[in-house]
Amino acid sequence: MKDINELIEQRIKKLEELRQFGIEPFGGPFYAQDHASDILNKFGAYSKENLETNPSTCSLAGRIISMRDFGKAAFAHIQDITGKIQIYFKREILGEKQKLLKKLDIGDIIGLRGRLFRTKTNELTVEVEDFVLLTKSLRPLPEKWHGLRDIETRYRQRYVDLIVNPDVRKTFMKRGAIIKAIRDFLETNGFIEVETPMMQQIPGGATAKPFKTHHIALGIDLYLRIAPELFLKRLLVGGYERVYELNRNFRNEGISTKHNPEFTMLEFYVAYRDYNFLMSFTEELITYVANKTIGTLKIPYGDTMIDLTPPWPRIPMFDALIQNNFPSEILNDREKAKIWAEEHGIEIKDSVSLSKILDEIFKEIVEPQLIQPTFITDYPIELSPLAKRKSQDSNLVERFELFIASQEIANAFSELNDPIDQRERFLKQIEEKNIGDEEAQNMDEDFIRALEYGMPPAAGEGIGIDRLVMVLSNSQSIRDVILFPQLKPEQ
Repeated sequence: MKDINELIEQRIKKLEELRQFGIEPFGGPFYAQDHASDILNKFGAYSKENLETNPSTCSLAGRIISMRDFGKAAFAHIQDITGKIQIYFKREILGEKQKLLKKLDIGDIIGLRGRLFRTKTNELTVEVEDFVLLTKSLRPLPEKWHGLRDIETRYRQRYVDLIVNPDVRKTFMKRGAIIKAIRDFLETNGFIEVETPMMQQIPGGATAKPFKTHHIALGIDLYLRIAPELFLKRLLVGGYERVYELNRNFRNEGISTKHNPEFTMLEFYVAYRDYNFLMSFTEELITYVANKTIGTLKIPYGDTMIDLTPPWPRIPMFDALIQNNFPSEILNDREKAKIWAEEHGIEIKDSVSLSKILDEIFKEIVEPQLIQPTFITDYPIELSPLAKRKSQDSNLVERFELFIASQEIANAFSELNDPIDQRERFLKQIEEKNIGDEEAQNMDEDFIRALEYGMPPAAGEGIGIDRLVMVLSNSQSIRDVILFPQLKPEQ
């Protein structure tokens, strides 16, 4: 392939020649009446004779993705948002305008009008009767996009990825359909969509390290939210009974196939319900979305077939540990649990509590086994400072996490609405922060004040939209379902 700068120079030269001919290479609007896939679907069964007997015309706009010029005639493919279709330029029809084909390149965007016919190879094709250049492409598309060694180039130059990779476009169209289906389901079930602050004076609602910024006019530090939870609960205090927010959260954490510091989360809250209700509701929500967007509850993910057919297993966290060969007799022994973890290659910090040691062990030995949809329930209270205690065991809370394909998809619990208990738990989190836990939560006096006015019994849930889309689109990395994922600086 020629040096990229030389190819760009050649295209700039063509651009200047077009302007000399009085043609603006970056044109105005073109009101196309058709899309490629609509034409193929509507006329795909028409024979050559049908098209000749009943002439059909169309107008299209899109990007040239291939071209073969034979002098008096040329074939090309034009691609729009729906797909691609072959087009045919003929000198007898276009006259002097045929000469402009020499100034066109793969990647240029054109508008055209023409008549449908079938070629000798029986391919449905548009015979161009007139065309206009809408945008001159100055940079050539890569010839073998899938052969690029640096996969990050696909994410960094997503605009090119979308041009040359139809499957990528389909994934993001599916993402849009999934989000629409979620909203439809929630609103059918009486939920109201709301918006809460992205910048917060006190970051809360999750255990995570926030991004920090500064507001000059107020002279205060603000934090990009790690979760909208505490504001959504304030709305329950104010009288809303079913609310949801589907928007961005920000967490100052590492980047991996499962993590992006900026991600999309659905959070919803329902008054007068508990986490048992939410498990059934979550099954209904996800199966509705799968049926609506994919048309089946049996979906491939990597080398595995995932079956979303409910009901899904509900397994207490400690039982899941024991089922995966963790000794039950050391569930309550911090030192022995720490030794067991280290013997199995799990790194544990000296100051970490028993609950967090068990959580780290769970992530290493249990999560990889949770391929099919599974609710893990009843977590230690220390891991869930905003959840209601279980009446049978005050050291556990009414909480579940949903796992699919070894990934946490959802986190939910019966909400703690006792302001005295909540204050004590916040104070405990501050102790954790003071001994080095940067992800521990902060005291939020206004939230305590809201609870003191009275919040009804309620249940709340967060669903990671990016991870759900990963599962439903058979994508192995979160960067495959975020249009512009966070990347290291380009060198």
